Amino acid sequence: MNWLTTVVRPKVRSLLRRQAPDTLWIKDPETGELAYQKDVEANLWVFPGSQHHMRITAAQRLSITLDPGSQEDVHVPEVTADPLRFRDTKRYIDRIKQARTLTGEPDAVKVACGTIEGIPVTVAVQDFQFMTGSAGMAAGEAIVSAVEAATSRCTPLILFACGGGMRMQEGILSLMQMSRTTVAVRRLRAAKLPYFVVLTDPTTGGITASYAMLGDVHIAEPGALIGFAGQRVIEQTIREKLPEGFQRAEYLREHGMVDMVVPRAEMRPTLASLCGLLTKRPLAKTG
Repeated sequence: MNWLTTVVRPKVRSLLRRQAPDTLWIKDPETGELAYQKDVEANLWVFPGSQHHMRITAAQRLSITLDPGSQEDVHVPEVTADPLRFRDTKRYIDRIKQARTLTGEPDAVKVACGTIEGIPVTVAVQDFQFMTGSAGMAAGEAIVSAVEAATSRCTPLILFACGGGMRMQEGILSLMQMSRTTVAVRRLRAAKLPYFVVLTDPTTGGITASYAMLGDVHIAEPGALIGFAGQRVIEQTIREKLPEGFQRAEYLREHGMVDMVVPRAEMRPTLASLCGLLTKRPLAKTG
């Protein structure tokens, strides 16, 4: 038996595998280049080279948006998890359980109150990891709860929209959330409270057709896909080739559907300035 090949070499290989885990490097989807994961995280989950904005979880979004130590989660009433007892290749209730295990959240929308540079705000965040951020009864309930929290505390409401539309497994009950959330937003208007929408990648379907496009100010992250139907469906319907960059944040800004495109590193000060301007509250002094 050759101990160098049968004993030493396997131990060296196992040691190298422990020192270089698969999550040490991640690939930039724009350029294909590898980036050190901790560098990307330190850059707010934005690739330093291409400036591609990764999708992030609701917890990560809240941590980089609210002042440290100010976050207070808002309770969202529970709804029936599987109202239609839906099943395709897998039971819907099993998909829900899997998504809850993956994200640690009860559904796709998380709501919290806190401050941004000292200004009180209410924030609702959609998490793409939870069944592609699709909106059903629970998401509708969360957005209504966010409106109620904002009106009771007299704060602006900031919504980070992200998702593939309304959740088909809940049928008409999910579609009803479009009108329900639209009515809730009108309550913000009646209370004269600002409503800011940050459109992240992707924001599509019924989400775009309802609460995501009802803001007083619409902000988008760079490169975010924003639209109702997919580009291929539109091209097949109108039988024309769509322009380059169609449905991307920059294209929509040029055509008046988005007010501004803001990189993630500048999102927090931008939101703070808008909240301070529309609520006439000074920003907290730093330094």
